[in-house]
Amino acid sequence: MANALGDLLPAPPTDGITQLKFSQFTNTLLASSWDKTIRLYDGERRIPLATYPQSAPVLDISFPDDGTVFAGALDGTVSRLQLPSGQRTLLGLHDAPVRCVTYLPDRGLVVSGSWDQTLKLWDPRAPNPLIKTIGPLPGKVYTMSCSQNKLVVGTSRRFVLIYDTRKLEYGAAEQQRESSLKYQTRTIATYPDGRGYALGSVEGRVAMELFDLSPEVQAGKYAFKCHRRVEENKGEVVYPVHCIAYNSVFGTFGTGGGDGVINIWDGDNKKRLFQVSRYPTSVSAMSFSRDSRFLAVASSYAYEKGDIPHEPDQIYIRPVDAAEVRPKAKQAPKPAV
Repeated sequence: MANALGDLLPAPPTDGITQLKFSQFTNTLLASSWDKTIRLYDGERRIPLATYPQSAPVLDISFPDDGTVFAGALDGTVSRLQLPSGQRTLLGLHDAPVRCVTYLPDRGLVVSGSWDQTLKLWDPRAPNPLIKTIGPLPGKVYTMSCSQNKLVVGTSRRFVLIYDTRKLEYGAAEQQRESSLKYQTRTIATYPDGRGYALGSVEGRVAMELFDLSPEVQAGKYAFKCHRRVEENKGEVVYPVHCIAYNSVFGTFGTGGGDGVINIWDGDNKKRLFQVSRYPTSVSAMSFSRDSRFLAVASSYAYEKGDIPHEPDQIYIRPVDAAEVRPKAKQAPKPAV
């Protein structure tokens, strides 16, 4: 019987796994980590391909094509890594750790977000890559996601900033919101269709938000509880939502939490489709493959309970059954009696 959690990848990172990213073109997989490495795997054959040492712990990566990686690190660097050679080019620096980095495919530009309360816009093709510094923002950048022409940035103090990627050079956010959830934002993922974003917090809740501010559209937003568990002698224990990953084939999404559980959700129909329970420790990152056949999962303790003994960091590749991620057809209402 196959392991319900998936197959373990050999040679995983040796310290906290910060990000997983499948290629958009093949089933190669990248992992970044606090162990100062970026690691490349063949996700389909479950084999390591290369390990690229970096100057500091890597907090985020973007994987726009099979030959290029952009990375943000604890030492404030934003860099480009060429594959498979591993040649590293420094784009520039922030004044504090770089928590987020994303590539804007329509523009060929890179955006980085830092704990120094700024965003920076880079052109990696230019001799002097820095185009614009945006800030100060109303808090440290904790999470960032982009789809179509929207860039959504979650900061400390529960602020959410929404930018039009075509106008980033002007530096002004289209919208500045306060999170509808009471506690700190942990992760954000934009809807693939560009209508809005899912926001996960440390309180074990997810808010489904919409960009259009018209009352009729805003009436469709909602929030729900997840990643909570009744434990002996403790009652209900709440765990943070560490990651949200959309399935590009079906438009559904998964949430991974500090409880070691993955839930698969149909956001439009407000239904949980499936649960994978439980990985040895926190689910710190995950990524669906481009064809939806695989889900990469980082089982990596995120220190929700402080510095205690914990299971070693591992990466699982889990085959995805379409029935687990396909939205359920809406049932017609029963006729009135």
